[in-house]
Amino acid sequence: MKKAFTDTNSIQEWSHTMRHVATILGLAAVTIVLAAACAKSQARELHTESESVALGDADSVRANLKMAAGVLTVGGGADGLMGADFAYNVADWQPKVSYDDASSGTGTLSVEQPHKITGMRDDERNEWDIHLNDGVPTDLHVVMGAGESGLDLSNLTLTGLDLRVGAGPSTVDLAGDWNTDVNASIQGGAGETMVRLPSRMGVKVDVASGLGEVRAEGLTRHGDAYVNAAYGESEATLNVDIEGGVGQIKLEVV
Repeated sequence: MKKAFTDTNSIQEWSHTMRHVATILGLAAVTIVLAAACAKSQARELHTESESVALGDADSVRANLKMAAGVLTVGGGADGLMGADFAYNVADWQPKVSYDDASSGTGTLSVEQPHKITGMRDDERNEWDIHLNDGVPTDLHVVMGAGESGLDLSNLTLTGLDLRVGAGPSTVDLAGDWNTDVNASIQGGAGETMVRLPSRMGVKVDVASGLGEVRAEGLTRHGDAYVNAAYGESEATLNVDIEGGVGQIKLEVV
């Protein structure tokens, strides 16, 4: 009888322990679900804001744009140095805007994403719509991670371009009519990169492609490069160096 009593106590203790474990696991599961729901709710709360930057006394500008992931649109038409609209639904993705006005000479504008994004869910948004001043000589540097980018630089007073894109489609409009030489460097990634080029200004494009395909419309081969009909005839030349990734590169004269 004593042994049976001991076994009965053991069973009761084991049963009590298992109920305790089940309670803990249940609470943990509820906590995980609530945390996920909270995070999803926070991600869906859309924040919108606008930023404007005055030129000050700078004669020219170096503009640095760094976006880890999202949708980036760049164009001209700003009244000051920059006007921008931002939309994001993760609070940590709020972009940081800074401007160092050199009082004279070259100012430095920076728009950066302070927190790194390794990936985006379907319900997450991060969108930048940036407009720069048409008349200010601008050396533009853009680093784009994953996402979509569209850069219409045709109306800017562009003095140089350094563009690096990651995964996703990118369109770059360089069909301006500049009266001085412009050097542009474009590093493509995993998506398709479309580059629009001017017809009235001489163009020379050097392409070092990776695994992707290069398609050139309105250009002819000139040694190892592609040139348009105005190359060697116009006073100024647009020189473009393109390093392709695994995506397709399209060159089009418009």
